[in-house]
Amino acid sequence: MTPLDFFTWLSQTPWSVDLHESEIAYSIIESVHVWTLCLFFGLMMMVDLRLLGWTMRAVPVSEFVDRLLPWAIAGFVIMVISGTLLVLAIPLRSYQNLFFRGKMILLVVAGLNAWMFHYRIYPKIAGWGADGVPPKAVRVAGGLSLVMWIAIVFCGRMIAYNWFDCDRQPQPAIINFLTSCVPTPSVY
Repeated sequence: MTPLDFFTWLSQTPWSVDLHESEIAYSIIESVHVWTLCLFFGLMMMVDLRLLGWTMRAVPVSEFVDRLLPWAIAGFVIMVISGTLLVLAIPLRSYQNLFFRGKMILLVVAGLNAWMFHYRIYPKIAGWGADGVPPKAVRVAGGLSLVMWIAIVFCGRMIAYNWFDCDRQPQPAIINFLTSCVPTPSVY
């Protein structure tokens, strides 16, 4: 079974059809997704700007991160659940969307960056505490995180404005390849 076959099957499941055809469920889920995105993204921006040494230099990074991280994790978990439900509502269109694919790739890279920070860099934070300028590794992790989350939000927003929908044929062959579109011959 190819990914295209899987997402086609998923789009025909009762859960997917019910979510897609509901008058209010999709709107509520999308609103929850955006609200938790605001919570998570706002907190991550604060953390990343502190990691870069651009704000709140008098506050030790360990204290700053320890206070904000539980809220950021809660926002992230709810954001992932609501995002999964949004994909379940329109799985085939999501799968064939270049911006969705870009967002998923960026989420994996952002996750790897967060993992590297928390397991390689963060344990050493106590050594430099409230120093004004964080070590280079910390600044790089903060800068990468900030850039990736901005790109993730951009891609997520652009999903709604997909210029490459499969039903917009003809399209260049490279677009059909990248989106897994299988154009049907025109009957004109």
